[in-house]
Amino acid sequence: MTMLVIALPIFASLLILLTPKRWPASQPTILMAATIASLFLSFSLFGKESMVSFPWLGGGLDFSFRLYQFSAFIVAAVAAFSFLIALYTLSFFRADNQSKLFAFYLLLSQGLAAGAVLANNLVVMLFFWEALLLTLFGFILLGGQYSFKTAIKAFTINGITDLCMMLGIVLTIFLAGTATMTKINLPLDTLGATAFIFLMIGAIAKAGSMPFHTWIPDAALDAPLPFMAFLPAALEKLLGIYLLTRISFDLFQLKPESWVSSLLMIVGAATLILAVLMALIQKNYKKLLSYHAISQVGYMILGLGTAVPAGMVGGLFHMINHAMYKSCLFLTGGSVEKQAGTTDLEKLGGLGWKMPVTFGCFLIAAASISGVPPFNGFFSKELVYDGALERGTIFYVIALLGSFFTAASFLKLGHAAYFGQAATQTRETKEAAWPMLLPMIIIAALCLLFGLWNALPLNNLIQPVFGQQLAGHNYAGLPHNLFLIVMTVIVIGLALLNHWFGVKRYGSGLKAADHIHYAPGLKQAYNLAEKKFFDPYELGLKAIRLFAIIAWGLDRLIDWLYSGLATSAARLLSLVIRKSHSGNYATYLWWVIVSLAGSMLYIFMVK
Repeated sequence: MTMLVIALPIFASLLILLTPKRWPASQPTILMAATIASLFLSFSLFGKESMVSFPWLGGGLDFSFRLYQFSAFIVAAVAAFSFLIALYTLSFFRADNQSKLFAFYLLLSQGLAAGAVLANNLVVMLFFWEALLLTLFGFILLGGQYSFKTAIKAFTINGITDLCMMLGIVLTIFLAGTATMTKINLPLDTLGATAFIFLMIGAIAKAGSMPFHTWIPDAALDAPLPFMAFLPAALEKLLGIYLLTRISFDLFQLKPESWVSSLLMIVGAATLILAVLMALIQKNYKKLLSYHAISQVGYMILGLGTAVPAGMVGGLFHMINHAMYKSCLFLTGGSVEKQAGTTDLEKLGGLGWKMPVTFGCFLIAAASISGVPPFNGFFSKELVYDGALERGTIFYVIALLGSFFTAASFLKLGHAAYFGQAATQTRETKEAAWPMLLPMIIIAALCLLFGLWNALPLNNLIQPVFGQQLAGHNYAGLPHNLFLIVMTVIVIGLALLNHWFGVKRYGSGLKAADHIHYAPGLKQAYNLAEKKFFDPYELGLKAIRLFAIIAWGLDRLIDWLYSGLATSAARLLSLVIRKSHSGNYATYLWWVIVSLAGSMLYIFMVK
């Protein structure tokens, strides 16, 4: 059964690829049948534990898979999102070839993700992890005219970070003497911390953390929107945070007093605040959401990085909550794009009345990501706040500021797209088809369910992952810290007040955050960011171009030294020698006498 959850979607993906065009109904049939079967199969694995292992490369490198509480939870989540996105694509895609390839990549990604999660051997895990790079590349290529450039960027960034993870795996195996994950438990000494950081880079890059995030906003504009709802919003967050949790608390011993813990918290805090500030100024529905997909992973990393029970549970709870509300938000964006023909907020408006179901799902998901009670995001954020406050007030303040800017940006997005006067382009817009609406409704309902009945995910999915590390702690139910609740309500109130002020000042929901955008200091920083001054990939390209120019200059210099200077010197020497051979015997006799005199003088001086 464990192997079947990997093999079934991979086999179905190949079946779709080989299906002839003359059978157009076969592709959606296979897609839905495979995702439904995988979903039931994944949920049937809950509560079961098993180990599958057989010899592979020798030397302890067995093809080993392990099913247990955490891996079963992630596999089921991946299967659930695969099913919902598959259902959504039935109405989203028009081009048969694009639909067929998307279905192929979706099922293949699902199977590879299951393999990476269930792998109990670091080398086997790396095999599945690297294979996902190919589906990422293929997904993005299905997009618009700039998709190839974006696909190269995504492949390069993820390839470099995966190389770091590969180095971490090699060092971990060297230190532990085994590649079997259940047999590894290393201290964070000098070499251990080095291995941890290399592995951490691979994990947080997969999750979309800064500074490895810059391909995501580009993909939001260039790649098909269901891809954004599936990979950056859900699957990659699940995989990246899953691996970060495993390396932090299974392979290594992350403690609150460790400098590695502080490093994780700094990365998380920087990611959540810088990305949300970029989201605040966006004027495209999809691009705004893409920056929030980056920002929210900061909360997960911050929570896990605290290495205290509340933060750890909050980080993992926020992972699954984010996968839900962010997928829902991207799906609402897809509905708007398909029905209105654009995601440019300057061309949208008044969609709330024309697309009431989409708008309702947007409201729930936006409230969830903003941390509004009683939705799921409120409870996971409160746990992250609790852990951050225990480790340091500065981290709590940054997390709280992130929530303020999150709420402010979604007030702006909701106002610009769904309220106000209907734009000329959207006057005839109608609600999306039910295959697109149903996944949004299901996810929105789960956002409410995981909030009101948070004991269901916390007691059955999240808290069992940490086992004895949570002894004596139970975080289900209402938040235990009244101060944190009051501060959250104040922050949401301030975000509403900020939006009201911006609308009054500029007369537009789209410009409601312009007073922040153009604030002294921030304006200059935003201008640099918009020009990709802080993009490591673009900086790397500039460095390569500079190196190429320098190398070209050196090549020209060497060529000149060889072809110009050396040739001129040879010609001059040739001229001197030619002049000395004049054919005059008196001159030759003179050279002989001088040479003999010189030789005799040398012999005399030596003796």
